Amino acid sequence: MATKKALPKYTVPSLSREDGARLAEILQVRLHALNDLALTLKHIHWNVVGPHFIAVHEMIDPQVDAVRAMVDVIAERIATLGGAPVGTPGAIVRERSWDDYGLGRDTTNAHLGALDVVYQGVITDHRQAAADTEELDDVTNDMLIGQLAELELFHWFVRAHLESAGGALSTGDETTERGSAAKAKAKDD
Repeated sequence: MATKKALPKYTVPSLSREDGARLAEILQVRLHALNDLALTLKHIHWNVVGPHFIAVHEMIDPQVDAVRAMVDVIAERIATLGGAPVGTPGAIVRERSWDDYGLGRDTTNAHLGALDVVYQGVITDHRQAAADTEELDDVTNDMLIGQLAELELFHWFVRAHLESAGGALSTGDETTERGSAAKAKAKDD
């Protein structure tokens, strides 16, 4: 979790400096998560192999671009609120509450299984951030909700590869990246 910072010298009209600082703190955690997601997506893009390589390889790049755009919007919102966005790798590692992505070169199904878990975490935390900003600031809340729509769409793209015609996910009820990857990879066999 981000460390509490001093109050900004200013924030947007109609918000208190305390509310501006709270919003910036919430957004800083999302900035770290989305920067991490963009890097993870690019890592997957470079390391997928197998018969569905090109489909997944080409599906991931637009997600990387969209997530990078979300990062920029969040960073600029933090600055608008009077904060100073931090986008350094050290800050991400130091302040994140999740583990680093664990797969290297692997099949598309394995990566998509793991990515399903990654998206679940990012979306759940983004929803919480939206709930936490709902009473504080409509602009920040609206921004987060708009990003959720895109993140959920990308998650659906991933899950569509893991879904059977009957609607069951090959990952079952796995909640870890490695467990989900193993179950999805079994679909390759």
